[in-house]
Amino acid sequence: MAYRDFTFPEVLRDLGLRLHDADLFTTLPAVPVRPEIEAFVREGINLALAIGTEKAKSEFIIAPVLLELRHTVGTSLSVFSGVEWNVDPARGLNGYCDFILIRGKSQFVMGAPYVPVVEAKNDNLRTGFGQCIAAMCAARIANERDATGVTTVHGVVSTGSAWKFLRLRADDLTMDIPEYPVENLGKIMGILRTIVGAG
Repeated sequence: MAYRDFTFPEVLRDLGLRLHDADLFTTLPAVPVRPEIEAFVREGINLALAIGTEKAKSEFIIAPVLLELRHTVGTSLSVFSGVEWNVDPARGLNGYCDFILIRGKSQFVMGAPYVPVVEAKNDNLRTGFGQCIAAMCAARIANERDATGVTTVHGVVSTGSAWKFLRLRADDLTMDIPEYPVENLGKIMGILRTIVGAG
């Protein structure tokens, strides 16, 4: 078993989690995004939607948004893409992650704390929930192993066009009620900055 094998809502039972719904970020203000980045992402949206593959959405929408996040936060944020992350194989918390955001100085070595970002399939955010929640549980374990003192783990699921945010505290998983369209890039960037500790 691996992160991608977990399905929602079965992942909640499999990993012993309690689900809550909440409006986590509605009052959080949007942050300004450079006009050239908005234009670049808009062009990426048109290209990715025309191609219609998950790979195109990852390359032309999700990755540029995360790269812009790194630009605004600075080199204290590292972005890892397509890396193998074997935290607890006995529980199925292993395999490849679409993206992992890390607050750290090195882009060569991953270190806690972790924020997993999962690409949902078939333009359906729900298809990414199981994988993201499993990776968030792995992040919680890794944070504890590294004695970071971080007790809240966030996760992100995106189709490229839509973004959804999750929060894990102990065994309580909270799913943010709204989903945010990528056209609302300032709001998405504000949330991303907050969950990586830079907002």
